[in-house]
Amino acid sequence: MNIIGETIAWLTNPAHWTGPNGIPTRLLEHLLLSGAAFAIAMAIALPIGLAVGHTGRGASFAINLANLGRAIPTLATIGIVAPLTQALDPALGFTVYPTLIGLVVLALPPVLVNAYSGVAGVDRDLVEAARGMGMRERQILTGIEIPISLPVILAGLRLAAVAIVATATLGAIFGFGGLGRYLVDGIAQNDDAQLFGGVVLAAGLTLVTEAAFALLQRGAESPGLRRATPEAATRDGALTAPGPRG
Repeated sequence: MNIIGETIAWLTNPAHWTGPNGIPTRLLEHLLLSGAAFAIAMAIALPIGLAVGHTGRGASFAINLANLGRAIPTLATIGIVAPLTQALDPALGFTVYPTLIGLVVLALPPVLVNAYSGVAGVDRDLVEAARGMGMRERQILTGIEIPISLPVILAGLRLAAVAIVATATLGAIFGFGGLGRYLVDGIAQNDDAQLFGGVVLAAGLTLVTEAAFALLQRGAESPGLRRATPEAATRDGALTAPGPRG
């Protein structure tokens, strides 16, 4: 039987859909870890990106910090923090926290930079007109800048979510479960069916995540509010700052 047939047979085997090592259990572990990392990254980076984009203060520092975070390999981040977290919590400090921190660091740059780029790219004349009408800064941000830049912000969230889901498989190297467990166990047991079954599951979940956020982003787009600069950031997710604000 070829590898495709073996993989299909492994995926359709009822024994692999029950128990603590079953596909539903591993999928739930993967989703919980990915969801926690995504929520933490969003809670940290989104307010900072929105604030920097609105005020224009600290833009260079934020962009350079995001670029630095993007340059650090996730596996290296996990390896660096693992001894520290294990010393703090012997139970989860090696299996959960290092991977969680590594995924958060991975997700911070696209969320921060796209939030900043989107808000900073809003037409300044429109913002000044809102100020002239007596709107407060918080009202301008929440009522004008965020709605207009929402597709760009969602693009950053999309990049972060896809990266997290695809990279969460690394946690299995450090003893965590998730879909990466099938890859690690498949290699250790010389079980190609399990290995490629895990690959199919991880890739499928990544594609589903990409499609879900793509639909969400498309639903947030308004043809009358599209701007050239935010669209460029949406397409390539480049970690570059818009020009100085006039």
